[in-house]
Amino acid sequence: MMANNHYLLHIPSLSSLSASLTSSTRSLPVRTLLPKTLSSHLSSFPASSHSASNSIPWHSKSFHFALSGALSLGLLFGGIGVAEAAKVGVNKPELLPKKFSTVIDVAGFLSDGQEKRLAEEIAALEADTGFKLRVLAQNYPDTPGLAIKDFWQVDDRTVVFVADPTFGNILNFNVGASVDLDIPRSFWSRLAGKYGNIFYWKEKGEEASIEAAVMAISSCLREPVGPYNCSEVN
Repeated sequence: MMANNHYLLHIPSLSSLSASLTSSTRSLPVRTLLPKTLSSHLSSFPASSHSASNSIPWHSKSFHFALSGALSLGLLFGGIGVAEAAKVGVNKPELLPKKFSTVIDVAGFLSDGQEKRLAEEIAALEADTGFKLRVLAQNYPDTPGLAIKDFWQVDDRTVVFVADPTFGNILNFNVGASVDLDIPRSFWSRLAGKYGNIFYWKEKGEEASIEAAVMAISSCLREPVGPYNCSEVN
């Protein structure tokens, strides 16, 4: 596994993206968790998987699969049910919006109103804490892939959240080094387990999982750093 400033959470093998995403950031230690959900299957982002059950390094195959096939960003923190088959990294800048947006929904999971609410929450979070949350909703292999890195200027204070139901758990995360220092890695696994499992999003819808995850991440990142921060997934 490569050391990167970012950890991949819940992303299928996204090795190609992981390398590209992490090349511009400081390398951070990656820890591997047992895969339980789709999050851990995103394979394009570098990651330490954090998904419903486990976390996997940025280059975990499942994370890279979702991202590289989709994003090539690989968020392995989710590390649940990682796809074993290696996939070629995807780079489709034509799927990016013409104007900058912190929420990109190429899968059509969110309504315009939902996208607006999420973007407002993300903007408030960034203004209050300096942490950057970015959301990509996709259905592998339809994804911008590697193009996301430069579009969002991913850095050590960025959390890339990839929602992709392809591998079961819909929640996948790529966590920057600075974020990883403040947030317990177990938080990402618990988050994926609560809102990313297939039973949850099948019953309530992909949009419900995405909205719940964004609000939980926002709440966590606003908590004072300490031994018990983010101990609960709200």
